[in-house]
Amino acid sequence: MIPIELISQLARPISLAVRLFANMTAGHVILGVLFGLTIAGGLLLGWLPFSFTIALYGLEVGIAFIQAYIFTVLTCVYIGDAMHLH
Repeated sequence: MIPIELISQLARPISLAVRLFANMTAGHVILGVLFGLTIAGGLLLGWLPFSFTIALYGLEVGIAFIQAYIFTVLTCVYIGDAMHLH
């Protein structure tokens, strides 16, 4: 039982870190694609992807703060559970 609990306690922060990394990477990839469309669109249609890029950048900043908050809260909960066993 002890090895299973040990693996469980160690896997939680790792899964949180992977989740945070994946969300941040996905946001950067979307911004990169939209910036590429801005350059490829030229002057005629370049403003449309650029405006979406600006809007998504604000959304990405907001999501990054929410993800960091969730990561911090869940890490504190997991540390609390590890220190105060039931």
